[in-house]
Amino acid sequence: MRLSIENSIRGRALLLCLLVLSVSVANSQSTETGDSKASPTAAPGGDLSVSLIETTMRAHPEASSLGKWGYIPALYLWGEMLVYQRTHDARYLAYVRSWADAHVDSQGKIDNNLNALDYMLPGNLMLALYRETGETRYKIAAQTIRARLDTYPRTEDGGLWHATSRQHQLWLDGTYMSLPFLVRYGEQFGDQTYANDEAAKQLLIYAKHLNDPKTGLFFHAYDESGKQPWAQPDTHHSSFFWARSIGWYGMALIDVLETLPKTHPARPELIALIRQLVQSYAKYQNPKSGLWYNVVDKAGIDGNWEETSASSMYTYTIARAVERGYVKGKFRAVACKGYHGVLSQVSHGENGDIHIANVCEGTNVGELNYYLNRSHPIDDLHGLGAFLIMNEEMREFSCAH
Repeated sequence: MRLSIENSIRGRALLLCLLVLSVSVANSQSTETGDSKASPTAAPGGDLSVSLIETTMRAHPEASSLGKWGYIPALYLWGEMLVYQRTHDARYLAYVRSWADAHVDSQGKIDNNLNALDYMLPGNLMLALYRETGETRYKIAAQTIRARLDTYPRTEDGGLWHATSRQHQLWLDGTYMSLPFLVRYGEQFGDQTYANDEAAKQLLIYAKHLNDPKTGLFFHAYDESGKQPWAQPDTHHSSFFWARSIGWYGMALIDVLETLPKTHPARPELIALIRQLVQSYAKYQNPKSGLWYNVVDKAGIDGNWEETSASSMYTYTIARAVERGYVKGKFRAVACKGYHGVLSQVSHGENGDIHIANVCEGTNVGELNYYLNRSHPIDDLHGLGAFLIMNEEMREFSCAH
């Protein structure tokens, strides 16, 4: 059964349910009409993060079946690690560790050549596992990923290519794949000067090529060579605003700012980009559902659809921006509406399982119909990982202000 506004309506007769669920009622109003009266943390279904992890672990008893070394399983497992850090359920740590150990040998060697930014996101797990277990293999693996950046190919102005097979191309996706890991590595191993400067520089280079001041959104990709069929002749960037790519960039900004020193000279520029994005997220949010469309600015065209992973990412970014004071408190209602929009995509199955619908599959750069026609299956790991990251944030996010 879907989690929906009907759940809160049925519960309004009891004061406790009213306090817990009234955010659903408030979120049916415009974001300009005031905030809701309670946090969405106790939404119907109990601890949704735990329920999602238990569901996934039943579906994949062996963590290695989640996939090869890469960002897709690592995104989900990063979400599971966040839940472990809250619950201290040893099974969750063991599950993450078993996936890592399927790809990192006892000497710390990774079974991947690290020739794409997509392969660097698992570095977050290496840092966390080393902190939790003290096993040297994880430290060595993290050091290998960090060292790869020293030789990794770049555009003429220093932007990290998306992959060695994507020569001269910058994709928004790559910022989240590599930069939160980099600043966390710098903090954990005393490499802050390089890590902080490099992460900030990359975010600004990507913004220089992909920021669209007219909409406040960001184009998916840039091709320095201009040879890709999707590259505009004059700007060399792509033409469409794919939702998840902008979500990747927003989360990269937020997570880098978590570690970047308050005195870092690039910090004001990065916060300005967060403010721009949050304002645009509010502008393009579906006021009825609270969700965002797969092609963000084209809500009214045939074939467009509301996408759950990006909606989770936007909600996370907005909520954290409000908490950190990067944006005004009025955006709190946008985050709460986004959260309950995502909850509308959660359904209950048998044995306590929960499932998440309308998650866009892995996506390259393309034209409009390419994005519109992407498959959006239930329980795609992109969506499960994004949901966990968002849900852990929203558990502590108050909508009562």
